[in-house]
Amino acid sequence: MDSQTSQSSQAPQQSRSPQPSRTPHTFQVDLRGLVDLLSHHLYSSPKVYLRELLQNAVDAITARRAEEPDAPAVVRLYAESGALRVEDSGVGLTETDVHDLLATIGRSSKRAEGVQEARSDFLGQFGIGLLACFVVAERIRVVSRSARTPDAAPVEWTATDDGSYTVRTLPDDARPEPGTTVHLVARAGAAEWLAEDRVLALARDFGSLLPYDVRVGGEEVTGLPAPWDRPYPSPANRRVALARHCHDLFGFTPLDSIALDVPLAGVRGVAYVLPSAVSPAQRAGHRVHLKGMLLTERAEQLLPDWAFFVRCVLDTDSLRPTASREALYEDETLATVREALGERIRSWLTGLAAGDPERLAAFLSVHHLGVKSLARHDKEMLRTMLPWLPFETTDGRLSLEEFAQRHPVVHYTRTVEEYRQVAPIASAQGVGVINGGYTYDSELVEALPSVRPGMVVAELDADTVTAHLDGVDPAEELALSGFLAAARAKLDPLGCDVVLRAFHPLSVPALHLDDRAARHEQARAEAQEQADDLWAGILGSLRGSAPRARLVLNHLNPLIRKIGSLGDPELIGTATESLYGQALLMAQRPLRPADSALLNRAFIGLLEWATNGEEGRR
Repeated sequence: MDSQTSQSSQAPQQSRSPQPSRTPHTFQVDLRGLVDLLSHHLYSSPKVYLRELLQNAVDAITARRAEEPDAPAVVRLYAESGALRVEDSGVGLTETDVHDLLATIGRSSKRAEGVQEARSDFLGQFGIGLLACFVVAERIRVVSRSARTPDAAPVEWTATDDGSYTVRTLPDDARPEPGTTVHLVARAGAAEWLAEDRVLALARDFGSLLPYDVRVGGEEVTGLPAPWDRPYPSPANRRVALARHCHDLFGFTPLDSIALDVPLAGVRGVAYVLPSAVSPAQRAGHRVHLKGMLLTERAEQLLPDWAFFVRCVLDTDSLRPTASREALYEDETLATVREALGERIRSWLTGLAAGDPERLAAFLSVHHLGVKSLARHDKEMLRTMLPWLPFETTDGRLSLEEFAQRHPVVHYTRTVEEYRQVAPIASAQGVGVINGGYTYDSELVEALPSVRPGMVVAELDADTVTAHLDGVDPAEELALSGFLAAARAKLDPLGCDVVLRAFHPLSVPALHLDDRAARHEQARAEAQEQADDLWAGILGSLRGSAPRARLVLNHLNPLIRKIGSLGDPELIGTATESLYGQALLMAQRPLRPADSALLNRAFIGLLEWATNGEEGRR
């Protein structure tokens, strides 16, 4: 007995619970269920089967050329009735490879051969790629001969969609040269995916930028160099050729094209500028090729959000695909590429501003919203685009720089409604106002002093407008004190004051002015009236000191003078309500229920007064 046994026998006896078995078990995979998962959840369409076949063929050729640089690099696809044959001159497989790779889901041929370096030269995984073919095929047959082991016999692997497979060796003449041939037999209802015209269209869509000779039957698939890498006699010829490429690819003729050559990010391509305006919320779909193979045509996260006015097509070797290889994986690399592509588009805009103002003006007439979105966060872009970005102002459609040259103080409103209230009056008084109610405009106006030091920017409110209106002679206003008291009493329940001023144009009898603070206070008061005691007390404690809305009567207007001479308080009240309602409508403000009721009451009151007056005259 050795020493360890002796020590063990002298140790006190302890009760031991049974130890669980540590024998490893292998997952059993239901292939039918897995194929259903692939076709309905992982892949967006059965068409990806052809991409997987092309990826396997290209990877096999890449692996062979790593050892034999002069090895042939050809892929041939032959579509027959309900079947497809794909041949490649790649590295091929031995019988051991077949068992290791094709029978083990997710294992890559590159890893199985001991290649541990980053897989920058390869596109996919052989096992998963063939498994994806079951989306359209009921039977797959692979015949392969290894280039690494020339004396190994050809091997055949045959699998069906029930999960079974067979492997056997073949005579040497079954596959004389190294490479692999994949045979697919269509499953019920999927024969159309193996038709020659469909295979040719899919092969050209997926593989047009592949670096090897790929053909469907006798039809060439690849077309290198890519359109953006080809030499052209002149910039004009290049622009025409790229416009044709854009039309063929995306269905529109672009306003311009932007080269996306970012070597550090491993990106080559082109961005096409849309010829018509699109919503910033619309997610753009870009075409991304990974090492020549089309990865996705709906890459939404490729560019910064502000660059919604372009559609891109590019080839990259640095971005990482998702599991389905139909989208881009969001990681630091993608963030870096996104930033680099955004910088290229920004540089294009700066170049237009410096050297081609006509093209820039044509672009901004369509896509000024995108540039404004960029300029919000980029002071240099705002500084560059100040002479070009258009804004709605009381002086017409001008750039911020032109407007600031005309007015020492740049007034602006935050909403379109506020602008519509004051624009006619402010313009007549010589007060310049910018409509900041459109997307991004108020933010850009507020940022103006940061790029043009010394410029004064101020939000226009009711007090500012009123201060620019001419006052009325005190004696005349005192003579109208009775009229003004009756008018104020009528509008006081609506939270509106009445003031008398003289302003142009004469045709405007009354002007309704308020600001956001006044509207917030008005909304609070209305909510307080309708709330229960507890909630009304809470709202009451929030009461602010904001100025109330005001109805500014134009003393220069003949109608106001006539109403001011009326002696009937009831008629003055009806006329005041009519002026108040008309001023709201002119400002295109939404009407509250109380405002609508006032308009109806005033209209009926005026009709009754007119009718009674007519009967009295008879």
